[in-house]
Amino acid sequence: MNIITDDMRDIVARAMLSFAATVCPDGTPNLSPKGSVRVHDGDHLVFMDIASPNTIANLEANPGIEINSIDVFRRRGYRFKGTAKLIPAGEEVYEDLHAWLLDLNGPGYPAHQAVLVQVERAEPILSPAYTFGNATEHALTDSWTDRYRAVNDTGTDPSTSHHPIEDNR
Repeated sequence: MNIITDDMRDIVARAMLSFAATVCPDGTPNLSPKGSVRVHDGDHLVFMDIASPNTIANLEANPGIEINSIDVFRRRGYRFKGTAKLIPAGEEVYEDLHAWLLDLNGPGYPAHQAVLVQVERAEPILSPAYTFGNATEHALTDSWTDRYRAVNDTGTDPSTSHHPIEDNR
């Protein structure tokens, strides 16, 4: 069916950190950051269980999952809703992701099992700047790239650096 488009692939690759939402046994949400989310094929995402005991326990009880991947510089992304399947070591999906993970992080990096997500629905996520600010992707990318550089170069947040908090002790 190929629900995952080229733009979605690009966003997932650029996101570098996505968020997986599952449902806890008491019905409350569990939101967990995932740095290993990759597009597996046109209908599946995959991520590695590196240190995710709550996510895995929730998926064993209820395989429903939503993954959000956002390109922070372009201020847009996608929400992927679907059903998860746990994939043990030895299966091709696990081994492919594990090889990528080891190439990225070095030998010995933990990888308990892969989580293969059958994407049933994908919807865009857009910053309100697109709707209410008439911003362009290029302008937002430039602005947020500059902000990110400023934080990394100076260690201060440029959005607050012009408004110091006074110490009234």
